[in-house]
Amino acid sequence: MRWQDRRFALDRSKNLVWLSWAVLLIFPHPAAASPPATGLLATCLVGQAQTGTIKGRLVWGDEKTPPAKVLVEKGKSDKDPDICAKDDPIMSRELVVDPKNKGVAYGFAYLVLPTGDFAQAARDLVGKQPKVVLDQKSCEFQPYVLPLHKDQTLVIKSSDPKNHNVRFAGFNNPGINQVVAPLGQLQVKLVPDRLPLELHCDIHSWMKGYLMVFDHPFFTTTGTDGSFQIKGIPAGEQNLVVWQEKVGYATSGGGKGIPVTVRAGEVTDVGVITLDTAKVK
Repeated sequence: MRWQDRRFALDRSKNLVWLSWAVLLIFPHPAAASPPATGLLATCLVGQAQTGTIKGRLVWGDEKTPPAKVLVEKGKSDKDPDICAKDDPIMSRELVVDPKNKGVAYGFAYLVLPTGDFAQAARDLVGKQPKVVLDQKSCEFQPYVLPLHKDQTLVIKSSDPKNHNVRFAGFNNPGINQVVAPLGQLQVKLVPDRLPLELHCDIHSWMKGYLMVFDHPFFTTTGTDGSFQIKGIPAGEQNLVVWQEKVGYATSGGGKGIPVTVRAGEVTDVGVITLDTAKVK
């Protein structure tokens, strides 16, 4: 082959290569398109598509809101005054109502016998927070209301340099009555109970709080404005309970709760749940 012919063939090959690249850039092969979600991502997307959220608000049912109640006046504690009510008064948290929006704080909101598959949601909750802490600080239980899963470890501690004790008992839990040393702690495992466990410190008579133990991950507490939100609930028919210590069940239906239809990927707002003032103990 003459050198002119070889050069022509070489130039032609180069042109074909460049043309092929141009075609691929303009018309990409179907395999280059984004692949469908697989593995963990697909599982997460499917999980999100099959679950929904319930939200609502617990509200005081009267025009006149109850006044705040002082348990121990500032600087007037008859027990450990160097710690208890030293800087601030100790207030009752039995019935805390926001005077502006009438929201009721410190209530429990939870599902009863939830339906659907939630085993992974429970594992995720426990994996993320294997321990929950109940502190005795400034002669008060912190937090005042504490829900937890049965597989979470309860750590009861004292941030005070004074002796406390913690006492409670339930239907299914045999209970505890134990001293918590200054700056000390103890760890316990609890089983689900049908009602909240009422906490007391016998050394400081005004100290009170509540625990509630569940066998599922669908629980929360009401905020200062009375609002609550429970996420990741399997779609379908569920039953919701809102409990507050001064009235017990704030929702109708007693321990069975109220029926709520949860739709996949949506937020179901149950609206205002009114705390019946006639039932306040």
